[in-house]
Amino acid sequence: MSIRLRFTRLYTLILAVTLAIFGSALYFIQANDTLRSLKLDLSQSASRLAEAALRVASLPPPDAPLPQPSPIPFDQFSSDQAFRTFPEREVRRILDESGNLIASPFGREEDVLPLSAQGLQTLQEKQEWWSTELVSGEKMLIYSRPVIVNDEVVYIIQVARPLTERDRTLQSLATTLVFAGAVVVLIAFGVGWILSGITLRPIHRITQTAQEIGDRRDFARRVDYKGPPDEVGQLANTFNSMLGRLQEAYQKVEHALQMQRDFVTDVSHELRTPLTTLRGNLGLLGRNPDMSHEEETDIISDMVDESDRLIRLVNELLLLARADAGRSLAKEPLDLASILDEVRRQAQHLEPQRHIQLTTLQVLKVLGDRDAVKQVLLIVLDNALKHSTGDIHISAREQGSRVEIHIQDYGKGISPENLEHVFDRFYRGENASMIVGLGLGLPIAKSLVEGMSGNITIESELDKGTTVILELPSVT
Repeated sequence: MSIRLRFTRLYTLILAVTLAIFGSALYFIQANDTLRSLKLDLSQSASRLAEAALRVASLPPPDAPLPQPSPIPFDQFSSDQAFRTFPEREVRRILDESGNLIASPFGREEDVLPLSAQGLQTLQEKQEWWSTELVSGEKMLIYSRPVIVNDEVVYIIQVARPLTERDRTLQSLATTLVFAGAVVVLIAFGVGWILSGITLRPIHRITQTAQEIGDRRDFARRVDYKGPPDEVGQLANTFNSMLGRLQEAYQKVEHALQMQRDFVTDVSHELRTPLTTLRGNLGLLGRNPDMSHEEETDIISDMVDESDRLIRLVNELLLLARADAGRSLAKEPLDLASILDEVRRQAQHLEPQRHIQLTTLQVLKVLGDRDAVKQVLLIVLDNALKHSTGDIHISAREQGSRVEIHIQDYGKGISPENLEHVFDRFYRGENASMIVGLGLGLPIAKSLVEGMSGNITIESELDKGTTVILELPSVT
């Protein structure tokens, strides 16, 4: 069952229960109100008859006692106006204290209204009595009350009205409520079905979008929602945010896979050249055993150079692999000034004719791995020596919770289009053939610095030089 149908059914059920409660309450109120009005009318009519009957009871008795009479008409019982006019369809009777009919509009024996023994006893005890009885096949409400003189019951007044019209009105009301309620429920079901479809349309679009994204892997798709910021709007926004994160993650995975493919391609290329050289030289030695000593020396020298190149490549690849694998680096307090001085002296030995200047204005302590920090600094200094011809300046200063190390050369600089690729593996710039190296130094430095919760950036201007900025956490 769809959520749309469940929502519509629930909405319709709530409406139906509400209408049933409202209709029942209305029917109950109407039934009690009409019954109360009818009882009030009967009570007032009986009171007027009782007053008139009291006047009859106060008259002096006749000289000679009369035999037990049969019922007499009202005009013979009393000439009082109360016995001459009364509401339409209202039935009035006068009984004696024993419950015998003594007066009715026409004085007929068959005019007797039902009165139970319990009702007669209640009246004789000077209390009123209500009852509902069938009279000539018609349901009637009968009100009986005693007429008391000198603390004695002399007459019993009975006033009755048929309940047919009331019952018919209530039946009509019940039919109207049931029919109208059914129509309203059907209309509400249709309206609820339409409204729930409109309300749930964004969710349907989210479902369609998710299915299309899964089929096409198009994480750039978004749910187009222009409604209010309600729960559905929040769902759409959350789904779009999730798509944004998925797109970013997917792009990272794609980039990583592409880098992996490029890495394999570059490694294959870098390995193929020295291996081809080695294989060719070995083949040459095998085919020409009588070559001169000088030629053999040249071939062996080439093979040693290519072997050293292979060793350097394998070592750097192993170091890069360990950095990528998240090899745990120590984070201990280090005296940065001593490390910088040591690295400066080691780099100075590579090119004694170059001047490497070190400036530190204060005692600096950083958190990191000593060997990793030295290796990063040597990589950066080695690049500076390769890509420039002038002096190199090293400076360090504390910036908040970090220490910044600036290594600046004054070479030709790096163009903006090349600057964004300097941390790519095996990337060697425009003059790759003229510079010794494999293009793995800066990627290794970046991995090591980030492994120590630091950061490395490069700023460069053409014909002005390049500055490498290392940031490491300081000891607080």
